[in-house]
Amino acid sequence: MTEKIILHLDMDSFYASVEVRDNPDLKGLPVVIGADPLEGKGRGVVSTCSYEARTFGIHSGMPISRAFELCPQAVFLKPDMRKYARASESIMSLLREIGGEIEQVSIDEAYMDLSSYLTYENASGHAADIKQEILLQEKLTCSVGIAPSRTYAKIASEYQKPNGLTVISPFDLPGFLSPLPVLTIPGVGKKSAGVLARAGISTIGDIVRTDIQVLQEIFGSHAVRLHEIASGTDREGLRESGPRKSISRDRTFLEDAIDTTVIMEHLNLMVLSLSHELTERRMYSRTIGIRIRNRNFITRTKSVSFMQPVRDARILQKTINSLFAEIWTGEPVRLIGVRCSGLVLLDPVQKTLLDYLPDNEA
Repeated sequence: MTEKIILHLDMDSFYASVEVRDNPDLKGLPVVIGADPLEGKGRGVVSTCSYEARTFGIHSGMPISRAFELCPQAVFLKPDMRKYARASESIMSLLREIGGEIEQVSIDEAYMDLSSYLTYENASGHAADIKQEILLQEKLTCSVGIAPSRTYAKIASEYQKPNGLTVISPFDLPGFLSPLPVLTIPGVGKKSAGVLARAGISTIGDIVRTDIQVLQEIFGSHAVRLHEIASGTDREGLRESGPRKSISRDRTFLEDAIDTTVIMEHLNLMVLSLSHELTERRMYSRTIGIRIRNRNFITRTKSVSFMQPVRDARILQKTINSLFAEIWTGEPVRLIGVRCSGLVLLDPVQKTLLDYLPDNEA
């Protein structure tokens, strides 16, 4: 069974970063998004703040009056949710385009399943490209974690904020988790941490070394799950909210590729892999597209839709070869990608495009 490779992406200080992006004069200043502080008499709370503001002790959820006390010289702005929603929509659309299957869990964070990249090295390269693409297109930074489950990926994304990329392989996971404070585990709050501290448990490693019965006395039925996470054996992936709409493959070259034979070889391997996955899922694709990025990170895309959905490798390869010939300008290629979208499950007796072709076609 293929080991899961899950990515968690969290935009850095999202609301504040969008404001700074749209108003460069705010760069380097403590920016606080939230209610009007009313010169320290405001009753609202801080939604988020820039990292410069955090150096003064300001944090999300803090009373806005307290934030004003800590840093009266900060720039206080009311949230503009329409602006943030537009930025979020652009980012999530970008993730779906270049990454494939995602699970958006909030306005500024999402999970992605990168198991198809097979190795953590390949997944890490893809994550670096995602970060670069978001920076280029949206002028915003994000922190990314990659690990064998959604819980560990979230822990990893918090590890090197802002603009971090932390990769935890299954082999490294126990050693990575052991010294971290129990508060690192998503869902363990200050109250739970206090209870654990009174039992002499302060790190994730302490949880592993504690008898499960002791944990059950504290957390009841949740103790088993907590111990599983602390032990590094959790493997929960994406929580799919609906049928998958697209699958994709791409390849980032260590050195820009110019040899057509090399590029086409990788394209054909990606098409074969996609065709195999479609067959395994008993699905067909209505649209196939290609993506080419050059050394300057300029990306060109082109796609074509079929009259009847397909999954046969011969048809997919022929189509991709044609799209490549149309879109490639002869410049060195940094990244090449193929995406099948408009995925559908068909009735076994329903005809597909392959049924209309003679045996010597494709």
